[in-house]
Amino acid sequence: MTRTSDEVRKAKRTMLEGLKVIEFGQIAAAPFAGSLLADLGADVVKVERPDVGDGMRHWPPVSRNNSGEEYSENFASVNRNKRSVCADLKNPNDIARIKSLCEQADVLIENYRPGVLPRLGLGPEDIGAINPRLVYCSISGYGQVGPYKTKGAFDVTVQAMSGLMSVTGEENEPPVKSGVPVGDFGAGLYAAYTILASVMHSRKTGEGAYLDCSMLGSMIGMSALQTSEYFGTGIAPKALGSAHPRNAPYQGFAAKDGHFAVAAGNDKLWTDLCKLLRLTELLEDPRFTTQLLRAANQKALASILGEIFIKEPVDYWVSIIDEHGIPCAPVNDFPTILNSEQIKALGLVETIKLPNGCDTLTTTFPVRVDGQVPKLRRSPPKLGEHTEEVLKDWVEG
Repeated sequence: MTRTSDEVRKAKRTMLEGLKVIEFGQIAAAPFAGSLLADLGADVVKVERPDVGDGMRHWPPVSRNNSGEEYSENFASVNRNKRSVCADLKNPNDIARIKSLCEQADVLIENYRPGVLPRLGLGPEDIGAINPRLVYCSISGYGQVGPYKTKGAFDVTVQAMSGLMSVTGEENEPPVKSGVPVGDFGAGLYAAYTILASVMHSRKTGEGAYLDCSMLGSMIGMSALQTSEYFGTGIAPKALGSAHPRNAPYQGFAAKDGHFAVAAGNDKLWTDLCKLLRLTELLEDPRFTTQLLRAANQKALASILGEIFIKEPVDYWVSIIDEHGIPCAPVNDFPTILNSEQIKALGLVETIKLPNGCDTLTTTFPVRVDGQVPKLRRSPPKLGEHTEEVLKDWVEG
């Protein structure tokens, strides 16, 4: 029977339907990896402590219904489309129930400190013995081997350890962390990507895999331009604010009423910008005749441009620079961009109902599939909401 185009598109939006995932996730990295799989249709079952659950359940901001029941919006953002199962991992009966789920699972994701789950009988060797096709992914700060393997880790400390903070912020000023938790979310992305590659291999061969995904390794992976700069020159990259080590003008500037960024990232765009600003004499200036020279002399260049940009408001500059095809953008805050027409066109914000009945907004999966955004299938769960349901579905069913 031939499927309609709507049926085909719907199937593509739930491409991972049938994939069973156990998530021992706390706070951000593992829950984010789980949410990426859940958004594409996987049945992600989150295993939580019966007393407090995932610690992020208690993070503000919270939405409160008329009865005073609260629910964390932070938690909701990375735990939608999942089911929640409660288990006391010190209780042998609960361990046995969790193992029965692991027998049926395709994937296990966890971000406990290295060694914790093996001590509870839920390590990769324990689960591999009962389910050899399982893909078991451990996400940690520094990995499962090496001198730092048991070292505690949060996003900010791994940003510091990885070198990222050394190139973030203004030159000769104290180090600054990224405003977005790139350590947690970068590791989640690497984990989800490698999990799916491993699932493909498992389905062809019947062989599972053990994935050791570290926040440190993920941040080093995302720092490829900085590490290659060091490997090529022997010189440590440094913080440059919004500027670029090998390109200029390629940074933020102050306008009369705010800030914007411009990226005249090649010789043609540089020529077009000079003509637009009536600075054609700069095209002959020996400090600025090539991209590398402009980068080497970017402080002098930024000073010249800054004296012009400060005279007019952001909207003026963005409008006329856009007209000339030169990449530029205002420095938006989140309320501005989330309420923009572009975000509406991409369908990246959607209403979601929390378990306490409150409606809120959330960002959606950011990749469109055949022009469609994967839809939210489940509200984020109450703690332990699906304990019996999942056991029935996976084990008894």
